[in-house]
Amino acid sequence: MLKKLYFVLALVMVFALVLPACAPAAPDCTKEDVFCVGLVTDVGKIDDKSFNQSAWEGVQKAKEDGIATVVQYIETTDSKDYDKNIATFGDAGYDVIVTVGFALAEATTAAAAKYPNVKFIGVDQFQATEVPGVAGLNFPEDNAGFLVGALAAMMSKSHKIGSVLGTDAVPPVWRFGEGYRAGAAYADQEMGTTTEVFVVYHNDVGFDKTFVDPEWGAATANSMIDQGADVIFGAGGKTGNGAVTAAAQRGVYAIGVDTDQYYTLPEAAPRMLSSAMKLITPGVYDLIEMAKEGNFPTGNYFGNAGYAPYHDLENEVPAEVKAKMEEIAAGLLDGSIKTNVPPVKP
Repeated sequence: MLKKLYFVLALVMVFALVLPACAPAAPDCTKEDVFCVGLVTDVGKIDDKSFNQSAWEGVQKAKEDGIATVVQYIETTDSKDYDKNIATFGDAGYDVIVTVGFALAEATTAAAAKYPNVKFIGVDQFQATEVPGVAGLNFPEDNAGFLVGALAAMMSKSHKIGSVLGTDAVPPVWRFGEGYRAGAAYADQEMGTTTEVFVVYHNDVGFDKTFVDPEWGAATANSMIDQGADVIFGAGGKTGNGAVTAAAQRGVYAIGVDTDQYYTLPEAAPRMLSSAMKLITPGVYDLIEMAKEGNFPTGNYFGNAGYAPYHDLENEVPAEVKAKMEEIAAGLLDGSIKTNVPPVKP
């Protein structure tokens, strides 16, 4: 009996040694037939239901469609880790690295020099000077903000609307906020109304906090509602989400950002009037496809912006408002309407 027990134990030890050797090896990204795409988030996290998540969905779609073989992401918890996180993919021989957010621009430029064979997609990273191997994926955020600002002004019964945003030190965030203000002014001019616009940026904290503070977002939105605002636009990762959710809970109109947040913030969906959309997912996808096909652009690559459908509130939006929104969207597209918002805060 003892001899049998020893035999069984010996077999277990052998299997313990052999099984790891039989496990499939990780894909080798340096091979020609393996196309690897890595994504490094800003501190807003991959599941922010907004910016980082939209970029990651573009990467995932590239894999689903057979463009990418391997896709991975790294969540940044401290801005000091940008370089290290990018290097994790660069050292592993990844073909494309997506870095999400204005704050990663410097680290992306440095990595492009270190890894000349890698194609970098810098989401929201405007290239003042072209950097070889880097495509800055940018959007006309002021247009998207302008559209929902006009919508908010036309839909407001109190003629008071609000916007809760992350730091205005990030140019795209500032363009959203000032575009919203300009859109409301344009609607007032067209409709003969006067709208008071509250625009508050979360400038009282650092980059590590400004986009991940839903409590501040909710408190700020509630303060605006207490002052009479009946439409709230939230832009700034989880901070903006807090504002949007708070607005919906108070029964006023909520406006999301980046993607159609009717689908990503179900708790706010019943009061989601629209979203200021940057078409991030298709923009990231298109650049990955171009990298795979060998026609990757250097410099700035501009995606599209727009506004989301009215969804559950379709019947609450008057026909004349819908018509005016279509007119404004067409005017922004052909250049006959301008937001007059500069690329960066003066």
